[in-house]
Amino acid sequence: MAKYPHTVEFTALNRPVRLEVAVRNLDVEGTIPHEIAGSFFRAVPDPAHPPLFDDDIALSGDGMVSRFFIENGHVDYDIRYVHTARYLAEREARRALFGKYRNPYTDLPAVRGVDRTVSNTTPVWHAGRLFMTKEDGHPYEVNPHTLETVGSYDFAGKLKSRTMTAHVRIDPQTGEMFFFGYEAGGLATRDVAYCIANARGELVSEQWFQAPYVASMHDFVITENWVLFPVYPTTADIERLKAGGVHWAHQQDLESWVGIMPRYGKVSELRWFEGPKGVSAFHLTNAFEEGPLIHMDACLSDTNGFPFMREAGGIHRAQQDLRGGLTRWTFDMSRPGDRFEEKVIGPPGDLPRIRDEDQGRPYRYVWMPSMNPEAMGPPLAGGPVGTAFNCLLRIDLATGRVDALGLGPAMAINEPVLVPSARAAHNGWLLMVIDRQVGDDYQSELWVVDADDIGAGPVAKIAVPVPLRPQVHGWWVSAAELAKSVHAKS
Repeated sequence: MAKYPHTVEFTALNRPVRLEVAVRNLDVEGTIPHEIAGSFFRAVPDPAHPPLFDDDIALSGDGMVSRFFIENGHVDYDIRYVHTARYLAEREARRALFGKYRNPYTDLPAVRGVDRTVSNTTPVWHAGRLFMTKEDGHPYEVNPHTLETVGSYDFAGKLKSRTMTAHVRIDPQTGEMFFFGYEAGGLATRDVAYCIANARGELVSEQWFQAPYVASMHDFVITENWVLFPVYPTTADIERLKAGGVHWAHQQDLESWVGIMPRYGKVSELRWFEGPKGVSAFHLTNAFEEGPLIHMDACLSDTNGFPFMREAGGIHRAQQDLRGGLTRWTFDMSRPGDRFEEKVIGPPGDLPRIRDEDQGRPYRYVWMPSMNPEAMGPPLAGGPVGTAFNCLLRIDLATGRVDALGLGPAMAINEPVLVPSARAAHNGWLLMVIDRQVGDDYQSELWVVDADDIGAGPVAKIAVPVPLRPQVHGWWVSAAELAKSVHAKS
């Protein structure tokens, strides 16, 4: 019988769990603020079967959707596999059938042509629907009350792009969802589809353009009047894929680009700005306008943050040797040319969170996980990049002040979500899963932290009585929004 490889992708925090459970009334230490009512959804990769190849990665894991449901200070926990076509095919066969990460040429013949997305990256809520997304395919809709899979979603057949980003942007005033798909025309194509869904969830616009090269376009940003598409030099090559190679390889000597167009305009208006060589950012905090200036803030590093992508490009650097920080690129749309200004505005980190109401507007605060330089002992092994974050930062962009919540030894933090507060002067509450190594085992808790006083630590801890895998991304849906679901509550 095949076994899981003994690599960082399948051990420590990344050990396969494969549990579908429903647990009511978790133990709560402290007090959950009364205004926290709703569901914290998490996307969790968890391989249901040992992989075909020993060098498989954590990002290939089958998508699971988990939920912390919070009501009147009580917390329930549920987790289920997303029933993608890939998951169902392998469940029927009781073994792995799909090959290397995003390379269909390495799949077994029996599943040739089967939708191979694992829907394991981001839960997305829009217009009363919950989607589980991964940028290599269409999303899968999930019932938010039962976590049952509804099916693959293509906006009633209107979405022609073969892919949809896992990082949508929702305008806080119009309720529109802006998104894109790269490799939209198929594997290793330069096609990018830029799409808009209205507040009712109807796809009202889809326009295609060509990227400068085939790149891992993981995230993008909007402002009130513009949309920005960053392109960083982690590239795909069809011949490499046909030869059984990896999908992504970082090219350190290749320039980066940012395409900017009016958000309700035509792709023929797209204007390209050339950036520095070799840099990489998987996640952006926000973008906003200041007269003719557009500011775009990203968690930028001097090379790709994923070891398997770096090494495929011949770049061999330890994770702790990467350099970067929260970086602002400023574009003057009133001037000709393809240059822009760069300024570091915060420390290194990733998985940033801002207030939903600040999307595309001037903003002040960023919350994001980072590494604690004062931690006692090495960080825990696990997560998509193999090394887990061990502190949380709150950055005040107006003053430059940085507050921190450092974790103890052998602890790790997952990406937080931000729950808005009913008080005008309060930025809300952060929910985040904290993992802790205890001997040879791992335990997890859900923490509730005051977003304006993170250094004080959690106001509530909720123990999770079953093992968890690290999440990729999460999404908070309030009770009021859940009541608008297109699916009736059972």
